[in-house]
Amino acid sequence: MKKLFIIITIFFLSTNLYAAGGSSGGDGQESKQSNYKSAVNYVKAGKKLEKKGKIEKAKVKYEKAFKRLLKANDKDPSNPDVLNYLGFTSRKLGDFKSAENYYLSGLKINPNHNGINEYLGELYLSTNRPEKAKERLAVLQNCNCEEYEELKAIIDGTKQSKY
Repeated sequence: MKKLFIIITIFFLSTNLYAAGGSSGGDGQESKQSNYKSAVNYVKAGKKLEKKGKIEKAKVKYEKAFKRLLKANDKDPSNPDVLNYLGFTSRKLGDFKSAENYYLSGLKINPNHNGINEYLGELYLSTNRPEKAKERLAVLQNCNCEEYEELKAIIDGTKQSKY
């Protein structure tokens, strides 16, 4: 009878401990992923709102994304995708200096990152540095990617920045 009591007690304790551990994010890997994925979803929602002209609502989404991206960056500071979105959200929130720093940090890790090069080019155009934007375009020249086409159209004046 004592053995049965001990087995039942251990079972309930281990179940409760497992449940507590599972909900806390375990080894931190889930937390890192969920912060990044959640941030990307907020960015996408912000872009949709921005297209509809709902700028203030878009900024709320970008702020939420930025906070989650900071957490993701704390866990994985060498991820250029996180740095790209940190730059993007900073730029959308009007903090061009921080945006540029995030983009440049990302380029130190991956100099050919298509998204960073496009968005940094857009930042340079927004801050009246067209020659620097053309440097970013040159990096993208042989990528055969939409980032090149987008930045080229904006530089040529045939298209406004969509974001």
